[in-house]
Amino acid sequence: MKKIVFLLLATLLLPATMFAEKNNEPSPQQLAIYKEDITGNAEKETIELTGLPFADNTGYYVDTWASLVGNDGKKQEIQFSGGYKPQLLFHDLSHDGVKDILYQSVSEKTSKLHHYQLYTFDSGHLKKMPFPEQKFIKAIFKNNFTVEVQVAPDKDPAVIDVSDHATKYVHQGIYDKNGKLLEKISPMIQSISSVKPVKISEQKGYGLKSEQPISGAYPEERLGTVETLWYFEKGQWVILKTEWMSDDK
Repeated sequence: MKKIVFLLLATLLLPATMFAEKNNEPSPQQLAIYKEDITGNAEKETIELTGLPFADNTGYYVDTWASLVGNDGKKQEIQFSGGYKPQLLFHDLSHDGVKDILYQSVSEKTSKLHHYQLYTFDSGHLKKMPFPEQKFIKAIFKNNFTVEVQVAPDKDPAVIDVSDHATKYVHQGIYDKNGKLLEKISPMIQSISSVKPVKISEQKGYGLKSEQPISGAYPEERLGTVETLWYFEKGQWVILKTEWMSDDK
């Protein structure tokens, strides 16, 4: 009889428990509201950035999206990737006289790696823009505990001294104790970690400046950063300038 009563009580309490759990789930949060003319109609649209938190007080959003509402009441929505500190920036990066949308968020709380997405309005339709991509960066370990990094075909390689990590490299069999290279491995050329809009000139308008880290044999052994200045023309990103910035400078 006790078992029957217990089962009956459990059955009655189950919906309430499920309801409580559902109520504890995080709800979407309004992160920011922007007023910008992004369609070129000379009127500012309302752009609302919303995020769905992973959990309360974590600062991480598993999903983010923007709702665009024009003065005619028409609504469009853009889905973004998740992350920490999501925000929107507005600059005319496509050089059509209308501001484009640059979304950014931080991928990890202690990381400098960001997520980015670019959107523009083309003939009244929302269109995703390509993102800059470096296709020429070469890095190679050399004898005497050094690394050569070449960031452009017309630039001489930069030579970086990695003797601070000699003990680890010898232990791992990458070098012998005299600095002779034993294993042909490549330094770690990471993806672009961050970009920011920069004004090229009054005539040209805005471009992007990117940072791309390069590490030694391990991610924590950061050697420096490739800084590149980009300009969007004829549907693609063109490199205006590329420099190697050593962490030893």
